Amino acid sequence: MKTKPSKTDRILEALGWIMLIGTLMYLIIGWSSFPDQIPAHYNAAGEIDRYGSKWEIVFIEAVMWLLYLGIGLLEKYPEIWNTGVKVTPANREKVYCTLRYFIKTLKLSTTLIFAFLVITSLQGSHLPGWFTPASLFLVFGGMAFWLIRLFLIRKG
Repeated sequence: MKTKPSKTDRILEALGWIMLIGTLMYLIIGWSSFPDQIPAHYNAAGEIDRYGSKWEIVFIEAVMWLLYLGIGLLEKYPEIWNTGVKVTPANREKVYCTLRYFIKTLKLSTTLIFAFLVITSLQGSHLPGWFTPASLFLVFGGMAFWLIRLFLIRKG
């Protein structure tokens, strides 16, 4: 089902691309000023427990791009989504719109989390104590929100 992108769709997509390109530009422009050893792993408290080469951050950047583009590719094929709801002509638009926002917010959340990790690592900082709970809330809270909306469509 093809629908015209809404203003919200365009805003969510633009924010994702701004984070992707902004993080990549930060990496490219600042590369020579970053230390050779940067935080490469954090424990549950957000403390650095392993250092590695700054080249390791390129892997994190690549994963961020692959996730964003991969989830974006999935977004283009709603017919393969497992909706959990019987899609009928009457609810089709609401179901696919809800799932599209589910996917777009998931893309944006993962991109935000990875961008924060890249920047924090390149600055040699510890992760703040709120990072893990906030990341979990962003991903799972967003998923719960859209799944509840989907459930309400099914009941309605």
